[in-house]
Amino acid sequence: MACKDGKKPEPGAGGASDPADNPAAGSAAGSPMAASSDTLIYPGETHFKSIRQVTFGGDNAEAYWSFDNRQLIFQSNYEKWGVECDQMFLMDAGETFNGSVPPMVSTGMGRTTCGYFMPDNEHILYGSTHLRDPECPEVPLRENGKYVWPVYDSFDIFVADLQGNIVDQLTDEPGYDAEATVSPQGDRIVFTSDRSGDLELYTMNLDGSDVRQITDELGYDGGAFFSPDGTQIIFRASRPETEAEIAEYKDLLSRGLVQPTEMELFICNADGSDLRQLTFLGNANWSPFFHPDGDKILFSSNFESEGGFPFNLYLIGTDGTGLERVTHGQTFDAFPVFSPDGKYLAFSSNRNNGGTRDTNLFIAEWQD
Repeated sequence: MACKDGKKPEPGAGGASDPADNPAAGSAAGSPMAASSDTLIYPGETHFKSIRQVTFGGDNAEAYWSFDNRQLIFQSNYEKWGVECDQMFLMDAGETFNGSVPPMVSTGMGRTTCGYFMPDNEHILYGSTHLRDPECPEVPLRENGKYVWPVYDSFDIFVADLQGNIVDQLTDEPGYDAEATVSPQGDRIVFTSDRSGDLELYTMNLDGSDVRQITDELGYDGGAFFSPDGTQIIFRASRPETEAEIAEYKDLLSRGLVQPTEMELFICNADGSDLRQLTFLGNANWSPFFHPDGDKILFSSNFESEGGFPFNLYLIGTDGTGLERVTHGQTFDAFPVFSPDGKYLAFSSNRNNGGTRDTNLFIAEWQD
């Protein structure tokens, strides 16, 4: 998710249409972030001036930028990199990994998720299950025929340096603590926890102190990000309403599972006040991230699909108006994250995967 426990909605078989059939959409010659091939841009993707594929195999997701725009932290389960489930990897912003291996900066034990840079650009935080068990936990994908995400109660949030040494543990409550991201102002962390008995959002200082619960409605609140000025938070949420939906949600959560097929976006102030629902689209609306202007949200959704796929990226105003489709793939585009300077967008996609189920990282030069 964005950010979540390292999973994405179940991919469909096969990749997008052959990108070689798509015309170029501009270039960025001379830029260290320039696209290797603008044919990776599909018709109609006018916000992409250029695009570069970063990884070439496995499931690679949730690439988050350093505060100085120079590096990204991301998670991958690519077996050719010597891992059996999601671990954290570090890259320079201009790197590409086609045959090479990025440095791993998590322990290599357990399962990790949601790496994010700290403001000093020299440390990262991420969720990990390694204290409970050094082995990768099982990954249930279906429950009674329905797609589910695991919510491991062994997740806690850690801080590590860029050599992979853990220097701090920010959470030690029983249950799930993960999905942590840092305010662009560099003063607060927002994360998801079930310490109250439900999956709610909390904020805390960078050292783990002053923990404050900011949501309290039944349902899965997660994948939260601060606005550029740190005053607002955007997140995705499920909101079971009928007696049957509530019973099913509570039963799944008691077994460490959630069903992510019906989610909408919500927005609130950084202290949880003025909470309101932003989208009313149906299906799964998730992985939201603020546009650099702070007035729009970029997110992934399958609301236009009857069969679950494709997922594409969309823009919507923070007032709920101006919905615009950004990507035009036939499979999966998600986890969009703008660089702090607003010039580039990192995202994950099934495009150009040769008809496999691989999800790779791409970096696009953004234009409004």
